[in-house]
Amino acid sequence: MTYEELIQRLDPTVYQNLRRAIELGKWPDGRKVTDEQRRTCLEAVIHYEQTHNIPEPDRVGYIERNNCGSGSSGKDDGPETIRIVS
Repeated sequence: MTYEELIQRLDPTVYQNLRRAIELGKWPDGRKVTDEQRRTCLEAVIHYEQTHNIPEPDRVGYIERNNCGSGSSGKDDGPETIRIVS
């Protein structure tokens, strides 16, 4: 089975568990997620979200950016709003 086939067949519950492990830094049984495991989980989650057409705002690491200050006046209208979804 290829990596792509594995991601295609990944159960949504497993996907949610991987996301939670990335967010909390621990597995459901309480063991710490290592840096290597976190990288692997993140890669799998990103690939899953792209393969299963998860809407961008619902994807891990999504940052919503408002284009404050990018109007035709060239003025800076204040800080942009950033929303990080994990």
